[in-house]
Amino acid sequence: MKITHLEGIILHAPVTRGGIADSTHALTHWGAPGVAIHTDTGLVGYGFSGTHAHLESDRLIVDCIVKSYGPLLIGEDPREVLYLWEKLYKKSELLWVGRAGITHLALGAIDIALWDLKAKAAGEPLWKLLGGSAKKPVEAYNTDGGWLNWPLETVVSDCKRLVEEEGYRAVKLKVGGPSANEDLRRVEAVRRALGPDIRIMTDANGRWSLPQAIQTAGRLVDFDVAWIEEPIWFDDVAGHKRLAETIATPIALGEQLYMASQFRDFIQAGAVHYVQPDVVRLAGITEFWQVADMARCWSLPVCPHVGDMVQVHQHLCFAHAACSLLEYIPWLHDWMEEPARIVHGFYVAPEAPGAGMTPNKQALTKINRA
Repeated sequence: MKITHLEGIILHAPVTRGGIADSTHALTHWGAPGVAIHTDTGLVGYGFSGTHAHLESDRLIVDCIVKSYGPLLIGEDPREVLYLWEKLYKKSELLWVGRAGITHLALGAIDIALWDLKAKAAGEPLWKLLGGSAKKPVEAYNTDGGWLNWPLETVVSDCKRLVEEEGYRAVKLKVGGPSANEDLRRVEAVRRALGPDIRIMTDANGRWSLPQAIQTAGRLVDFDVAWIEEPIWFDDVAGHKRLAETIATPIALGEQLYMASQFRDFIQAGAVHYVQPDVVRLAGITEFWQVADMARCWSLPVCPHVGDMVQVHQHLCFAHAACSLLEYIPWLHDWMEEPARIVHGFYVAPEAPGAGMTPNKQALTKINRA
């Protein structure tokens, strides 16, 4: 099997209720710039990144995929994924202009597409190719009911609906608004509505200073919060270490880390308790696996950041021993040939060959071909 050409694609999917916001961003669409890797066998592998649907920056990612990485892939066997990852990551001229950011987002999409092809060629879902099992329980927690721009009554009713009607046993709330007291009132109201047996996660999206985080996150223990995610600036290892030594609520982070070495620094410093790698920020599945192995060596659970690329992350959770809890956001659900399924709060292992990244006919009619 040989790669014949790469096709850049951009998909923009609307988010819930026309618009959502956290402490730092507001958006109406989720962007999925990516690639279709074509082969001489007719098999096509799909891989996507995840963005805030800014068309010009999405085009930069796609241009990097097709024009910069693409020539290095033509004629190669896509099943030799680890060799190709090393070739693109370490031997490309792109190493000198960026080891993170756009180049990493582009390489992540390519790596996902290569693994998608490898699994399709084997006739197996990716989780099985990686040695996983459908018998392994992978619990879902839902982030799509706790956005910061929604009124408190909407957040409470949505969280109750997710638990009572859809069967979730864990939900996540956005915090980091203008008022720390309002943040705490939101958490208190949801805890009161859901009772003591439902897990509640919180996420500040890097908004607080260290003193703010010590003061506000330090009070989350009163509501039995499972974790506080990205409480302070994303790259601040020393600050997260200090916070972890000060508050009782565990710290989760990783969605803004682009390299395995960054995870190493946080883990070694004792600055993180729940490790949240994302295949689209890291350089795909290959680097995700490195981080998951590292976390397991330190007895830390891996709870991937989805943002919304649950399609591939579910495969990794069924395959890797460190993963048993996975975020769910539904924005790409209606755009995929085999969308992720959750029954009674747990993921159902996909059955189709591949990494679950193949767009359906509806999506293919709306894709911007770059």
